[in-house]
Amino acid sequence: MNIFVGSLPFSIEEADLRESFEAYGAVDSVKIISDKFTGRSKGFGFVEMPNDDEAQKAIDELNGATVQGRAIVVNKSEPKPEGERRSFNNNRGGDSRGGYGGNSRGGDNRGGGDRGGRY
Repeated sequence: MNIFVGSLPFSIEEADLRESFEAYGAVDSVKIISDKFTGRSKGFGFVEMPNDDEAQKAIDELNGATVQGRAIVVNKSEPKPEGERRSFNNNRGGDSRGGYGGNSRGGDNRGGGDRGGRY
């Protein structure tokens, strides 16, 4: 079972998280998600446990537990439906005019014409 772990302290290490979950059973993998530019933890991660019963017991007992002064969130990770993944080039409802944009008066805004001498 893949388990989401949120509200993690930024200072927690993967080994510490693994240790917390190994108290409930075998752990296949632990991954704390970090910012790709700064390398700093984003405050959440995933733990994979092969036994669903042990994983559920870990979820039940660790959800809301305090780790380094923070109450963590632990629940079963559900995969996102394929259509909901973000892309870097999506237009989320804003202006779809494209081009030079921003000009709400119509016409072009490239200078010239009878608008006076902008040089």
